[in-house]
Amino acid sequence: MSFKEHREKLYRTLEANTLVIAYAGIPIHTNEDDYFDFAVNSQYFYLTGLERENTAFIAYKSADKTQEVLFIEEPDPHSERWTGKMPTKEEVREISAIEDVRYTDSIEGAISSFMGRFRVERVYFDMYRCRMNDLPDYNLVMAERFAKAYPQAVLKDLHTACVPLREQKDADEVESIRKAVDITRQGLEFVMKNLKPGMMEFEVQADFEYTCRRLGAKRQSFPTIAGSGINGCMMHYGTNHCEVKDGSLILLDLGVKYENYCSDITRTYPANGKFSPRQREFYELVLKANEAVAAAAKPGVTTRDLNDIARKVLGEGLVAMGMIADVSEVGKYYMHGVSHAIGIDVHDISLVGDVLKPGWVISNEPGLYIDEEEIGIRIEDDLLITENGCEVLSKDIIKDPDAIEAFMA
Repeated sequence: MSFKEHREKLYRTLEANTLVIAYAGIPIHTNEDDYFDFAVNSQYFYLTGLERENTAFIAYKSADKTQEVLFIEEPDPHSERWTGKMPTKEEVREISAIEDVRYTDSIEGAISSFMGRFRVERVYFDMYRCRMNDLPDYNLVMAERFAKAYPQAVLKDLHTACVPLREQKDADEVESIRKAVDITRQGLEFVMKNLKPGMMEFEVQADFEYTCRRLGAKRQSFPTIAGSGINGCMMHYGTNHCEVKDGSLILLDLGVKYENYCSDITRTYPANGKFSPRQREFYELVLKANEAVAAAAKPGVTTRDLNDIARKVLGEGLVAMGMIADVSEVGKYYMHGVSHAIGIDVHDISLVGDVLKPGWVISNEPGLYIDEEEIGIRIEDDLLITENGCEVLSKDIIKDPDAIEAFMA
């Protein structure tokens, strides 16, 4: 994967006299001397390809050239004894295609040098924040610290600058997502072979995650959702602690990361291997909406357009079933959007209302949630937008109800 090309795309959007400062992030303590699993900052990974904590990247664009510097921890035999081998300068040069590699103890000196010796009018940090009450990300902490030291510099958001770049995936990024999707397929097939009434939801989760880890996925795209019965009606159900009852459905919303790119798939299965007539009626309506969205997904439309299509199909179906009186009431049983971008993040960065272009990878996830009948159904595929339409990357993950029953039999 050419992370150098990612950087060059960014540089073409920046004005002269601009500094970019990106940090991978630091490990976060849970308590005492334990840490949360480290997740690299997405902008940093997009630009460098490195997933190692305590590393950083600086670029300065002048009128005629761009200077790049990468900072890594100096390999230390004592630390390596406890936590494993640390990357060398040669190894990170190979991954990032950045020649100037220094050690992290020189970061502040390098920043001071750029600010003191060059004309720096604006400085980019990743200042993304999801909610007001979230703890600040490490990059935001460093941006605030920088602003106090250099109040004359105009701070700009690297996250926002990367949105139009990351929306359209290159061939290598798509290939990583394909591999993530295929690992997800194999994990779900293992689940279907073993699924039976009386299992606990967490056992179903374990079957999936065991298979994916064995196939080389480092981690899940997000916490696995394994909601049976009424639990399948909860969008982000995550406790997975209930028994899977005979006659119930189980909704599995899951995915894995491969080379730090995500899959995001949802399938809904009958616990005993056979849909009831009522379950099948709702399932086939959701499948009809899923197929209608895939048929409409192409350059020039928006995810809002796709959601309107899903709402129309689901609404008309529910009216025909006598569940609602008018299509406008579809929100009683379908209460989320049908699509979001997928990439380094499972909800990848994009601008709401952006028009789809070739290279986008998006979800297609209509659903119905019938609380009073304890039926939760969602069918989610990953779509690659092509020149004339879309490719369903997850087409080999079976979703036809007859095929599901045949496989589980």
